Amino acid sequence: MNRWLFVGLVVVALAGVAAAYFSMSAGHPVQTAQVTRGPIREFVDERGKTRLPEDHLITMPFAGRVEAIGLLEGQSVAAGQVVARISATDIDEEVAEAKAAVDRLEASLAENDDATVEESTREQADLFVESMISTVAAAEARKIAGKSRLDYAETFLGRVRRLAQTGAETEDDLDKAELSYVESQIDYRQDVLNVEALKSMQAATNLLPRIVTEQISKKSLSAAVIQQQKREAEARLRHALTRKARSEMTSPVDGVILDRAITNEQHLPAGATLLRIGKLEQLEIEADVLSEDVVRIRPGDSVEIYGAAIGALAGHGVDGVVERIYPAGFMKISSLGVEQQRVTIIVRFAEGVLSQLQAEREIGVDYRVRVRAFTDQRADTLLAPRSAIFRSADNGWEVFVVRGNCAEKQPIEVGLMNDDMVEITSGLAEGDTVIVAPESNLEAGTRIATRQ
Repeated sequence: MNRWLFVGLVVVALAGVAAAYFSMSAGHPVQTAQVTRGPIREFVDERGKTRLPEDHLITMPFAGRVEAIGLLEGQSVAAGQVVARISATDIDEEVAEAKAAVDRLEASLAENDDATVEESTREQADLFVESMISTVAAAEARKIAGKSRLDYAETFLGRVRRLAQTGAETEDDLDKAELSYVESQIDYRQDVLNVEALKSMQAATNLLPRIVTEQISKKSLSAAVIQQQKREAEARLRHALTRKARSEMTSPVDGVILDRAITNEQHLPAGATLLRIGKLEQLEIEADVLSEDVVRIRPGDSVEIYGAAIGALAGHGVDGVVERIYPAGFMKISSLGVEQQRVTIIVRFAEGVLSQLQAEREIGVDYRVRVRAFTDQRADTLLAPRSAIFRSADNGWEVFVVRGNCAEKQPIEVGLMNDDMVEITSGLAEGDTVIVAPESNLEAGTRIATRQ
């Protein structure tokens, strides 16, 4: 029994030694790749989103009640098509009120311009003046005649008095002469008063034509005031008509409805957004690139656009071109909470690409894509996998090279690189075998078991 137990222990020990020997002879398992020659393109790969260079906003031109908007998002509209309308009732009343004010002032102006009554009054005043001149002249003649009668009565009274002293005339004749003289005095004074009164009336009558003329002139001033009021009313009418024209809002371009902010009829302030219209054939891509990467990008560089929205993986995307690079950067917090300085670039689709893409699938604004902006390339150079290189202690580049089934560190110098490959400018030769993605605990001289 003890003998069989001893034999078993020996077998187990021999098996362990054999396994250890097999393990040591097989080496540390690694994945390897050969250094080859071929083309390489250096690129900057970033997330982006589609956008339009310009949105056309339909806004309220003034405060009012907008009618319900029946257009839907994605619906096509033509340039000049009415897309929204302000309720016409209030606008029509405003126009009618302004037009009534203009009509009223036109009537007032026509009434003010009619000077028929004033002209007739002036003619009548002129006749009054002529009549008063004749009347005054007659009164002056009567006054002269009265003065002559008074002088005669005074002379006759003197004669009668002298004759009465001699007895040639009776006392009755003397009394009659004195009465005639007194009556002549009274008549003359009356004539003088009439003349003065008529002259006063003549002076007042002479003012009538002047008063009428001044009244006509005053009507001219009133016409100027009414004309100014009419111009103001016409300006209000033009403003009302302009508001009426603006109450029907039209699409400025042939495009589609991107966003509809209002659906039901409601009162809105001036400037409130109703619709957003865009031209999808102008789609471009906006991407935010790290500032240390964007310095390698130039307008006109080739771009590959790919992603789920495009329906293509990396290497099979569609062509694009860097349109422009923004001159100012901005701070952005990454998903890991790291502050990053980024710069926005604009990428446009290559000629004919967007129309073909839109014919195959629905692609609109703010769709997520990825862009690869190619910054440099080599047609034929020495290449190794990007995952094979790593930093050395002195911050240089190194790789593990397979020599005699052992891993050996090899300092190298690199040129262009991308996510997959790196250009080797020195340190390796075509056909060398390098370890891909070496483990951190791999040391130089370690025996390895390779697999490509």
